[in-house]
Amino acid sequence: MQIGDRTEYIEKNFSGSSLKEMNMKENRFSRCTFENVSLEDLNTEGCIFSECNFTGARLNGSRHRNSAFLNCVFEGTNFFGSDFLGCKMVGSGFSEAILTAISIKGGDWSYCNLRFSSLKGLDLREVRFKQADFYGSNLEKTDFRNSDLTHALLQKAKLKEMDLRGAVIEGIDFRGCNLEGVKLDIDQAVQVVRSLGARVGE
Repeated sequence: MQIGDRTEYIEKNFSGSSLKEMNMKENRFSRCTFENVSLEDLNTEGCIFSECNFTGARLNGSRHRNSAFLNCVFEGTNFFGSDFLGCKMVGSGFSEAILTAISIKGGDWSYCNLRFSSLKGLDLREVRFKQADFYGSNLEKTDFRNSDLTHALLQKAKLKEMDLRGAVIEGIDFRGCNLEGVKLDIDQAVQVVRSLGARVGE
């Protein structure tokens, strides 16, 4: 199957197709289905996927530059070794997705459902994760320096040796979190203590 550049697709079902190694530029996909589709080594640039279903799709080795995946479903999707540069992923869900060796540079992952995901040791600096749900996720040694984690949910997540220096952590509830080895700057340390109910400098 061929997909032309700058083409719009609405409610199209691509299931059963192979889009491996395809190059897409400035395409728009609305409410399309990519269930179990082979998307290995796919390249997208400036594409917009809105409310699309990627359940069981294989995006391993894919490269995405300034593309948007808005309110998409990535249940069980394989992202091994994929690369996202300046992408907008707002509101998407990653239930049981394979995120091993994923590369995320900049972009906006606000309101994403990343529950029980393994993001251990990933470099997630300068990424926006406003109100992202990391419940039960493995964030050990993950680098969130200078990221925006405003009101992110970290309950039951593994946070050992996570680096939060310079990150926006306003509104995070750290009660019940194990902060062993977590790296914080001075201002953040005060915020954390206050989130635990203590009074500082009063």
